[in-house]
Amino acid sequence: MGTTKTDLTKLLKGEVHDSRRIREEFSHDASMFELVPELVVAPKDSEDIQNLVRYVSMHKSKNPGLSLTARSAGTDMSGGAINESIIIDMKKHFNKIFSADSGSAHAQPGVYYRDFEIETLKHGSLMPSFPASRDLCTIGGMVANNSGGEKSLQYGKTEKFVTELKVIFADGNEYIVRPLNEKELKAKFRQHDFEGKVYRDVYKLVDENYAAIKAAKPNVSKDSTGYHLWNIWDRQNGIFDLTQAIIGSQGTLGIVTDITFKLVPAPKHSGTLVIFLRAMDNLGDLIKKVMTFKPATFEGFDNYTLMLSFKLFFFFHQKLGWWGMAKLGIQLIPSALMLFRGIPKMVLLVEFNGETAEEVAQKVHYCRQGLGKYAKKALFEEDGSEAKARKFWIMRRESFSLLRQKVKDKHTAPFIDDLVVNPEYLPQFLPELREILGRYKLLATIAGHMGDGNFHVIPLMKIEETLERIKIAPAMREVNELVMKYHGSLSGEHNDGMSRGPWLHQMYSPEIMAYFKSVKQTFDPQNIFNPHKKTDSSWEYSMSKIRTHF
Repeated sequence: MGTTKTDLTKLLKGEVHDSRRIREEFSHDASMFELVPELVVAPKDSEDIQNLVRYVSMHKSKNPGLSLTARSAGTDMSGGAINESIIIDMKKHFNKIFSADSGSAHAQPGVYYRDFEIETLKHGSLMPSFPASRDLCTIGGMVANNSGGEKSLQYGKTEKFVTELKVIFADGNEYIVRPLNEKELKAKFRQHDFEGKVYRDVYKLVDENYAAIKAAKPNVSKDSTGYHLWNIWDRQNGIFDLTQAIIGSQGTLGIVTDITFKLVPAPKHSGTLVIFLRAMDNLGDLIKKVMTFKPATFEGFDNYTLMLSFKLFFFFHQKLGWWGMAKLGIQLIPSALMLFRGIPKMVLLVEFNGETAEEVAQKVHYCRQGLGKYAKKALFEEDGSEAKARKFWIMRRESFSLLRQKVKDKHTAPFIDDLVVNPEYLPQFLPELREILGRYKLLATIAGHMGDGNFHVIPLMKIEETLERIKIAPAMREVNELVMKYHGSLSGEHNDGMSRGPWLHQMYSPEIMAYFKSVKQTFDPQNIFNPHKKTDSSWEYSMSKIRTHF
């Protein structure tokens, strides 16, 4: 690469690491890939990152391999937080919460969501687009991936809650990015600098191709693929919002240093209707019916996840402590008795919110009554209080951790882990998906957000073995084709990265792919930000970086 630790140590106030131990620590995220960086830098402040971007830009022509990848908690499942050049560790110093009140909160990208939520809940508020990894992820990663989760059914994804960003562009300067009215936008056009050029070029692209770009928006409830160009320019209201290009860009357009979110009121009470589904032939109809009751959250996980949770019951003591685990065991007894009638194909969790516990219990009960015609193929358990339903929410939220940490001899290979198919297609789609998994002999769990049709399919594989690795490309191609057959999306929350970036052409036309690449070129003409991700990815490169040791 040509960059030495000495070069950057002289330039930056923060730490610069080149030890093998630290480089290996940052060489993988939650994906199946591994890239060992040359250096890991923990910048002290924005000035450090600006100097770092200028350094890389200045030396890029002599050292083409130079690049920067911002990383916080490293929970990304698509390979978006790894790099062979320089990793920017945002977690070390960019971890301040500046303010929080009932309507908004302002913090740095390295703040853990769990700490952020503690502060917002003090004001009775919530940033509701948190993913299942809520205890592990940072808010910067949530912005980078346009994250969503169990509350996205009611509130939408991260893109709906960001009101302002500070971003360091490729010229090495930090800019405030927020929605602009037409007067403010024209003022940007008059600037004779890099920022002005970005605004002029992006506006020209989205305005001249307005109809084609709007038509390219995936017709699903949630999506994290490509660059969301269709959300940038609203002709009707005269609002131009460049944050919508940066959210979900996985750090490929610039480095986010500061985030302001709007918040929603936190629910006062919640309760869950648990549905043990013994057959899935009526799943689409059931989902449609459940949605008429307007649940706040509608999640589910399959029989593999359920049985793994029972098998690895003692894992939960890490989350609950021994006394909490004992209480969980007592709570599970009624559910275990229900299982004697047959292991369900899926467990569905339908959550309702309300101002009082009585209101919640009534909503749960009405939903159960309304689903009575499905009683022949389903068992129901009313958990009118949040505490009683906690056992199933733990299983759902911890399903990936269980797989990643506790299954011997096999490893999670999240390459088809985030597909979205609208619920009306699920009765046809899910059996066809299972047929593909069976044909490739892929042991996989299925969990997800039922109301959105967003499924996390996590195969367990010995990916260090060649005969296992060669399954990945053809299996992924077939699953992607199946998703496209049912008008879905390849990623609802986890983004493209190295996993799905090479397959974006299956989802978008050559015309739209060209627009995506044009935006990347406008923001990052030297390709210094997070290469080999999204539109800059290739399957040959990704496959060459699959982990072969654990």
